[in-house]
Amino acid sequence: MRLTIRLAPVLRDAAGGVQTVELSLDEGATVADALSALAQAHPGVGRRVRDERGEIRRHVNVFAGTDNIRDLDGQQTSLADGADVSILPAISGG
Repeated sequence: MRLTIRLAPVLRDAAGGVQTVELSLDEGATVADALSALAQAHPGVGRRVRDERGEIRRHVNVFAGTDNIRDLDGQQTSLADGADVSILPAISGG
């Protein structure tokens, strides 16, 4: 199955300047599988998205389509062929 990972501007430098990464994964892949494949292709992005235990960092939001995966099954959220996954670091300020 094919899917697209969309990177927020702050992550693009770690991915060689690209804004999207196209991945080919096995049928039935999850967000965890997609993030592992992304980390293999772009280790700098992987380190910014997940911590040493493989957990998504607290200030990073991952969306499967328009749904935050924290509202679904987290990293075990299933992805369909052609899925869009977006990675957006949280923005804070005063």
